[in-house]
Amino acid sequence: MSNIEQNNDIQANPHAMLGQQVLYCDIKDNAGLNDFQKLPDRQGIAIPKVGISRLRLPLTFKHSDGYFMGHDCEASMYLNLAAGKTGINMSRLVKILQEEGMDHFVNTHFLKSVLNRYRHELKDSEKDEPFKQAFLKIQFSYPMKQKSLKSNNWGWQYYPATLQAKQTGENKFEVFITVEYEYSSTCPCSLSMAKQYEREFKAGLTTEGNGIAAAHSQRSKATCKIQIDPQSDFFLEDLVQHMRTAIPTETQSLVKRVDEQAFAILNGENPMFVEHASKRLFKTLNSDARILDWIVTLEHFESLHSHNAVAVINKGIAGGLEQDHLFS
Repeated sequence: MSNIEQNNDIQANPHAMLGQQVLYCDIKDNAGLNDFQKLPDRQGIAIPKVGISRLRLPLTFKHSDGYFMGHDCEASMYLNLAAGKTGINMSRLVKILQEEGMDHFVNTHFLKSVLNRYRHELKDSEKDEPFKQAFLKIQFSYPMKQKSLKSNNWGWQYYPATLQAKQTGENKFEVFITVEYEYSSTCPCSLSMAKQYEREFKAGLTTEGNGIAAAHSQRSKATCKIQIDPQSDFFLEDLVQHMRTAIPTETQSLVKRVDEQAFAILNGENPMFVEHASKRLFKTLNSDARILDWIVTLEHFESLHSHNAVAVINKGIAGGLEQDHLFS
């Protein structure tokens, strides 16, 4: 019996001692060290995704204004592992991503190049078929300039963002963008009751309070995940602009007094329940043909209640992102 056969007999026995397993390895790497990852496996168990997460590296992005900016990123990358395989060479995942990141900026072409290299370059031998699926996720905080509402100022607004890409075979390539968007939401019911009270106080119908009532409003967050046409020229900024259009009461990065007053006026013009904000995004996201599918989770961090108001809305494609549960 060869060492490889002995090793597989041990692998098939769940009670085999780890100390025994590491003794048997006929396959060596270029340095002459035991290469257990390349040993054949007879258990017949496939693994849909195997790889690494939390790889930190700097990557360059081209912003829609043509400016190139480096961002601190955290990457996760995976391959499917077919039955009969013991493992993958995980260091190659890192090396490939770093090489591509040094030579290119991040866009759909970058994502596809990385995934194709994963599928082809992590094969154990030339005779092996390419991996059927490859996955890449990049998380980062994306800065954009935000103009003040009234004063001649601006500040940096940061958007927690995620890029995800999946390659299946040679032809199916999917790209997803997720962005978190913070905004202020004023409760329509609370605003109405406040104004009703002020009218009644002015008319002498009540003496309660001092004649001024403040509607409750709160910081809110929309987490939007979209699937884009990988052939389009869609920028992350385009998604942020869609959200600004649908919900204009975005939290501000730099305000003077005139901006603060303008923000109060803007909130008064756009009172909204979480349901209203959801429907606004539904109309806006559906208006862009470059967005193939989408799902949004909205959460209003109530200033009146101890609990939050939440809504989840999606494009409604059967089998699409409607199955993607962003809120749990």
